[in-house]
Amino acid sequence: MEPWVVATSLIFVYLLVTIVLGVVANRRLTVDMEDFLLYGRKAGFVVLYLTVVATYHSAFAFLGSGGYFYTHGIGFWAAGTWTLLVGGITYVLGSRIWALGKAFKYITPADMLADFYESEAVRVLVAIISVLFTILYIQVQAQGLGYILSVASGDRIPFELGTLILLVVAAGYLMAGGLRAVYWTDVVQGVWMYLAVWIGALFLAFKLFGGPFELWRRVAAERPDLLTLPGPEGFFTPGMWIGMGIALSFGIIFQPHMMIRYYSAIDGKTIKWLGATTPIYLMTLYIPAALVGLGGALVLPDLAIPDRVFPELLFQFAPAWLTGIILAGATAAAMSTLDSILHSNMTVLTRDVYQRYVAPEESQAHYVWVGRVIVIGLMAVGYVLSVKTFAFLVTLVTISGSGALQLMPAIIGVCFPGRRLFTKAGVLWGMGVGLAVLYLTLVAAPNPLASLIGSPHPMGLHAAVWSILANFALTIAVSRFTRAPSPETVSRIHGVVERFVYGDGG
Repeated sequence: MEPWVVATSLIFVYLLVTIVLGVVANRRLTVDMEDFLLYGRKAGFVVLYLTVVATYHSAFAFLGSGGYFYTHGIGFWAAGTWTLLVGGITYVLGSRIWALGKAFKYITPADMLADFYESEAVRVLVAIISVLFTILYIQVQAQGLGYILSVASGDRIPFELGTLILLVVAAGYLMAGGLRAVYWTDVVQGVWMYLAVWIGALFLAFKLFGGPFELWRRVAAERPDLLTLPGPEGFFTPGMWIGMGIALSFGIIFQPHMMIRYYSAIDGKTIKWLGATTPIYLMTLYIPAALVGLGGALVLPDLAIPDRVFPELLFQFAPAWLTGIILAGATAAAMSTLDSILHSNMTVLTRDVYQRYVAPEESQAHYVWVGRVIVIGLMAVGYVLSVKTFAFLVTLVTISGSGALQLMPAIIGVCFPGRRLFTKAGVLWGMGVGLAVLYLTLVAAPNPLASLIGSPHPMGLHAAVWSILANFALTIAVSRFTRAPSPETVSRIHGVVERFVYGDGG
């Protein structure tokens, strides 16, 4: 049997598994928004753990991280401190978000923020940020999926067709089983992805170098520049570490597909265990990625597209069956993020837009079906973005974490009781100015900062940091002179936080 047949067949076997899980999830589904959108708030530790880590690590972790090690060397590990921060943020902030969601039946990030700041304007702006800075991930993951299927089939399945097939599968099981289907498939995807990366990397390391230690010695002898900071191209400076660490920890956590997972937990202890253990998975996945990227720099030094280093090595040096299993793992990495973003955007549009402003008095079944129709629309948008080329999208995708980061002051104001309160006007001005600074530093052309200092990052510090500093400054300043939330609202919401933290702990 030809290698491409084996590789492609194994990917389709994986897709069949996800479809079966979607059908089974549909049979367990009740006609209820909390069940369809939040798994009935009953997600236990194992399910929640695997869906969080699988969602956090997308196709980038599987394919793109190897490309970063290939190009920039070991500096990617130094920047990877964000994987530690994710655990701490989940333990402290995530558990408080869970407590508030449980107490007040919040479903989206905008629910919580609009309630505390007593503002529909806050709801609308948060909903816009939630969708705008994640919907383009649909394009990224869909393109990765189309590429994987095209490569596995030896270009016999066109990129456009591969993208469509995998988008339809992800949207299909989401529509059938809601968040339950996403969680169950993520359990499979999280395990498959992790094992595939490790098995593939170790196989290549032993086959090509005699083991990881010999690979490391070869890199030190032949490409010592890959073991230096800031790396061969000077990319990983301290300013970039700090900026990427903040944007890819707080920025990712505040995206709707991650915050919704906090709401879905069965209890607060589950969230705390999640925070204590997720860095283990998130950090250790980058060890095999380093073996792939650094080894690839020695074996394939002239690779035109560094992100292809893993599949290129597999097709040249691994048996077809192993290549197929590992590429199915790459498919799992992309789909576990794709289905979550489809779900979160569907949730935000159904809850914060349709139910709130279009049809507020409809039945639960009506909203479930509207959510399914929205998924079809999101799938169509994702497909169009994937097969068309819009230059500005690349820039927006790179700042998606920085965009969601602009929710940080508003969320802190809700989750940390104190004497000085942030206000509706403060958080609106803060988010607006933060987004403006982000636009000026990373999108505007010609960029005035770049023309003055030769870089879009002032003083070498990532633009995400400058944008959130501006956000905090405006939020604090404006809040000093504008009306705070009512004492009743503050007592109601901060009271839950204080009882959770200092009382029975949930």
